[in-house]
Amino acid sequence: MANTSSAKKAARQMISRTEVNKSRRSRVKTEIRSVEEAIAAGDKGKAEAALKAAEPILVRTAQKGIMHKKAASRKVSRLAQRVKAMSA
Repeated sequence: MANTSSAKKAARQMISRTEVNKSRRSRVKTEIRSVEEAIAAGDKGKAEAALKAAEPILVRTAQKGIMHKKAASRKVSRLAQRVKAMSA
C-alpha cells in the first residue's frame, strides 16, 4: 500500500489511466472486428470504409503508448492487404 502522499496520488492516477486505456483498447478491438466482419461478409465497400475508420484509431492508440507502434502498423497493413485482396 502507498505510504507517501505522492505515492497515493500516483495510485489514484494509475486507476484513472487504466480506465482510459481499457476504453481505448476496447475501441481498437471493436474497429478491427468491424473490418474483419465486412471482409467475411464479402462487402468490399463496407470493408474499405471500416478500414478507413479503424486506421487512425490504431495509429492514435500507438501514439498514446497503449499499443506498440509497430504492432499497430502491422495490424493496419494486414487488414489493408486483406481488403485489397477482396477484388481479386
